[in-house]
Amino acid sequence: MDNIFGYPEFNRNGEKVLTQTKGLYADTMMNITVYRMEKGKRLNFSSKSEEKAVLLIQGSVIFSWPDDSVSASRENFLKDGAFCLHVSKDVQVEVTALSQSEILVQSTGNEKNFENRLYTPQNCLEETFGQNQFDGKAQRTVRTFFDYHTAPYSNMVMGEIIVPQGGWSSYPPHQHPQPEVYYYRFEKPQGFGACFIGDEAREIKDGSFCAIPGGLVHPQVNAPGYSMYYVWMIRHFDGNPWTDRIFDPAHAWLLQES
Repeated sequence: MDNIFGYPEFNRNGEKVLTQTKGLYADTMMNITVYRMEKGKRLNFSSKSEEKAVLLIQGSVIFSWPDDSVSASRENFLKDGAFCLHVSKDVQVEVTALSQSEILVQSTGNEKNFENRLYTPQNCLEETFGQNQFDGKAQRTVRTFFDYHTAPYSNMVMGEIIVPQGGWSSYPPHQHPQPEVYYYRFEKPQGFGACFIGDEAREIKDGSFCAIPGGLVHPQVNAPGYSMYYVWMIRHFDGNPWTDRIFDPAHAWLLQES
């Protein structure tokens, strides 16, 4: 279980590798890397066999791809809506930083060709859950860029979750057979919380991540005073896509609470 939680740092090139389809985190079946970009830096992404999602976490960038070129700006990942470009294999994407920025790139194998799509604050599904349960202690805002229901051609799921200070998320405890990865950010770098995966619990910090094996429950909580943001990413199994959460029977009674 030692490889479930990761606390990587950015290297000298401004890259922070979370998971890869080979090596320690091969079970996630996803390549996930975070990039810190200085103003003026350009990054290019393309793959012969993988679809990609490029998410702006913070900063200002220009997304360029064969169909279009769009400027995107996001000053605060807790308060501002997101921009995420999702492309199929063989599509060249260029990201140019207009200010110091942070982006996350998620990719996995997919032989299908599909229409490229840019998700913005105007067309991204955003829902608030838990506001009328548990005295509001499990309230969170969930942004879903794409999943099996909206993008059945994709082998991935990507979204964001915003949890107010001192709150719970992924609650009531649930699991699913497909692997999932969370990448955490806090507005203040000293922010912290805790994630419970199966029988393991570990501190989560700004810039850390967890790679959740399929079949294990994974509730989490953040400390009072420190609102939490995280990107959630799932890789579908071939023939068994992720479509919903399976709640722990021991805590299913919580679903009736209001």
